[in-house]
Amino acid sequence: MHIVLERADVLKRSVDAIAVLIDEAEFEISEKGMSLKATDPSQISMVDFDLEKKAFKKFHVDGVVRLGMDLEYLNQVMSRSKPTDEVELKLDDDSSKLSVTFRGSSTRTFSVPLIDISAGELPNPKIEFDATVKIKATLLQDALKDASLLSTHLTLGAKSELFYVKAVSSKGELFNETAKGSASLPDLSVKKDCSSMFPLDYLSDMLKAAASDTDVTVKIKENAPVELNYHIGDARVRYFLAPRIESA
Repeated sequence: MHIVLERADVLKRSVDAIAVLIDEAEFEISEKGMSLKATDPSQISMVDFDLEKKAFKKFHVDGVVRLGMDLEYLNQVMSRSKPTDEVELKLDDDSSKLSVTFRGSSTRTFSVPLIDISAGELPNPKIEFDATVKIKATLLQDALKDASLLSTHLTLGAKSELFYVKAVSSKGELFNETAKGSASLPDLSVKKDCSSMFPLDYLSDMLKAAASDTDVTVKIKENAPVELNYHIGDARVRYFLAPRIESA
């Protein structure tokens, strides 16, 4: 296996986006490109990442290669890259280590040990969502910060003409709404009114790697997992997060 990306920042931010939730996982390198699918240790969230073959400057792989990684350490290695560095990934001769090379004003190579991860096939949840919202990351990030003043959980909801974030606690109540047609809400498609409650810290982590002007797609169904996805350069990262069901 020998693959090269022209800009290291795409891979760096992608690893950031995965490592906020996942400690260890397995990248799959195939003729389609680079992908990863894993659940967090609590199994209430899932991340689905892919970077297509066409995004790479060089891409050579025989069959399917699986790279079990300590994502915290890989994240530390990737943090040493410069945004405009080229990044090269190669397997060593016995396939026990991944060579990560950054080429910019200098050439630096890290040898990262691979770990054995028994990962079964992980299907995406099959959900017929009630609403699909495309929103600027900065608006959603700010709404989560507002909600954090009140609670550790929040409600995401959609009606025919608006998307909203709500938080309620003994400290008070927040209701943050964005109307259809707003520049910060490029698209809103609602089959029926819906809302679900989620842990705020997970949603905040999922948005950490999103640039402020990124379009984030949020898919909601009443009392069902939320899907949240966005692009990092040519890479796509998609998350699923289970809801908090309040007992009657």
